[in-house]
Amino acid sequence: MRFDVCTLFPEMFESYLGQSILKRAIDRELVSVHRWDFRDYTDDKHNKVDDRPFGGGPGMLIRCQPVFDCVEAVRQVDDENDEPDELISLTPQGERLDQQLAAELATRKRVILLCGRYEGFDERIRLGLKPREVSIGDFVLNGGEVAAMVVIDSVVRLLPGVLGDETSSKYDSFSESGLLEYPQYTRPREYRGMTVPEVLIGGNHEEVARWRAEQSLQRTKERRADLIQQQSQDDAG
Repeated sequence: MRFDVCTLFPEMFESYLGQSILKRAIDRELVSVHRWDFRDYTDDKHNKVDDRPFGGGPGMLIRCQPVFDCVEAVRQVDDENDEPDELISLTPQGERLDQQLAAELATRKRVILLCGRYEGFDERIRLGLKPREVSIGDFVLNGGEVAAMVVIDSVVRLLPGVLGDETSSKYDSFSESGLLEYPQYTRPREYRGMTVPEVLIGGNHEEVARWRAEQSLQRTKERRADLIQQQSQDDAG
């Protein structure tokens, strides 16, 4: 799978791309992440990519020209893939990123991520390029770079061969069951008066599976009852 990240700060990804699961996936050529700098495509002699908003107001907006030219250049790169790309703009106004959306994106061969800055993009970028708008939550960041990393992270772990244990993502919160993940324990059995539940030590796999299902349901009821309500509505529909 290929990611193309269009940003004003490509250097922000340097450390991120060199760590842990993502680095191993890149080394094994299961995924590739390419960075593109909007400044490389501006026609402004001072290398500017932003300007003041018409009508007044605080801050600056990223201009159309460098974004359009950057995206068009990215799309011209031969990635040996005939399938259309998924162009995504990271914005708090977009649809909420969840496990279902991450799983959908994991089926794509190529995803292009647009990272905004300042007060955002000129509206004609949305109208002309028609990106899919995605939000990672109801809050505002300094830019779309961190949100892009969240999208990449949530998608990459769902790709075949990325995780050491292929069943790991199956039991994540919000995955197949739609519930929160059950609590887990490792050695030692006792720590500062807190002990591992006996059912996990007994070796009865059926009892362990039953306990985990019960704990998952209980934890979801306590922390995210909305997930159970949504699941009920989906089943009824």
